[in-house]
Amino acid sequence: MTGMNKSALLKGLMTASALALMTSLAYGDDAAKQFRTDFLDGKASWDDVKARAAEEGKINFYYWGGSDTINVWVDSVVTPALAAEDVTLNPVRITGTKDAVDLVLAEKNAGKGVGEGSVDAIWLNGENFYTMSQQDALFGSFAQKVPNSSNFDWNEDDPRSLLNLRDFGVVTNSQEIPWSGQQYVCAVNRQYVDAANTPSTFEDMKKYLEANPGKFTYVKPPHYVGNTFVQSVMYAFNPDGNGAIPFQQSIGDLGAEELARLIKPGMEYLRAIEPMLLGADGGKARYPEDIAALDGLFLNGEVHFDCKFGLYAVHTGLQTGTFPEQAEAFIFPKGLMIANKNYLAIPANSPNPASALVFANYMASVESQASKLEKAGMPVGIDIWKLAADQAAMVEKAAPKHYGVTQEELDANVAPDTNASLVDVIEATWLEYIERGSSASIEEIVAKSAKEIAQ
Repeated sequence: MTGMNKSALLKGLMTASALALMTSLAYGDDAAKQFRTDFLDGKASWDDVKARAAEEGKINFYYWGGSDTINVWVDSVVTPALAAEDVTLNPVRITGTKDAVDLVLAEKNAGKGVGEGSVDAIWLNGENFYTMSQQDALFGSFAQKVPNSSNFDWNEDDPRSLLNLRDFGVVTNSQEIPWSGQQYVCAVNRQYVDAANTPSTFEDMKKYLEANPGKFTYVKPPHYVGNTFVQSVMYAFNPDGNGAIPFQQSIGDLGAEELARLIKPGMEYLRAIEPMLLGADGGKARYPEDIAALDGLFLNGEVHFDCKFGLYAVHTGLQTGTFPEQAEAFIFPKGLMIANKNYLAIPANSPNPASALVFANYMASVESQASKLEKAGMPVGIDIWKLAADQAAMVEKAAPKHYGVTQEELDANVAPDTNASLVDVIEATWLEYIERGSSASIEEIVAKSAKEIAQ
């Protein structure tokens, strides 16, 4: 055989091996793939799922680990509950959900298919779910197929089911299961602010800052808490006066030009109050990087308000000593307190898909939800009206106390979240117009951001 023929043969063998490897990676583990198909097609019973989960014996749960109360609850309640199902929980505590999503996508792009990844379940919502759904990186429509799906309302004709069917305006297709409900709630330190001077609108807040400069700030975007504050401002200053309604559309349907028109007054408001925010008297406003940083400022009296997701944040803050003793919740901004649900999703290349399903089903149980509410202060994701009377009473008994507001007042001021496809554009506009102080027009910034994100 000549050198040229040997070279060609070796090249051919290498190419064939590479193709075989790529094919194997693309399709993943055959048994895991068949299990996924059988489960999603309704051919696998729940007993089949539990049996396979016991064989897998493990689940890797990736979630934001910044809350001690949640971490303790996971370790003391969830871990033994799954052990009873012969599944060992491996809680992977991360600083940002995007880290887990990026890992899933990196493994997927490297050819790791069904059954071959590292992540079994992720606590997520909004942009992160949108990203995974766009990349076809989700296990499939599992949420209505687990036994405890009966604890949720899936009726499309009932408006109460909206947050089970849509996540930041994006149809979920049952590819994630609700885990917790939340609402953006602000707290006030009554040591410094009495009821008569407590703002209820953004105009009120501006007046408060004019009299008390430096005593308010908000978490810096792109943190989701900061994004939510910015979105509520966009709703409040919507020039058409219809609040959140147009922000439920996708960027493709709304268009960059219309989005720029809608957010321009809100962005101008944010620029107007910036010189009165915390630290601005020193030359630059201070935007805390995360919730813990904001809580520290609030506890120390550096700011008088603390705005974040947390229906029971005051209760938890008082229990843990992370809130000042005279903290209370208050209604702000009136009629525009964004509410949503957060979810558990299973990646398409989950290494232990049956264990992930058993885990998701447990997390959706009434017992788990009531325990999480009582011990970690996390509102339930299940729908109370779907429960039996004794189950609803269990949840009601577990609910922490509200301080300064009633549940009825909170419910009366709910607003929907922004469509996920708009969030990145609004965030990029804030970073350019507010953070960097760009002299470009809102129209120019939005057009550029929308184009870059689309690419």
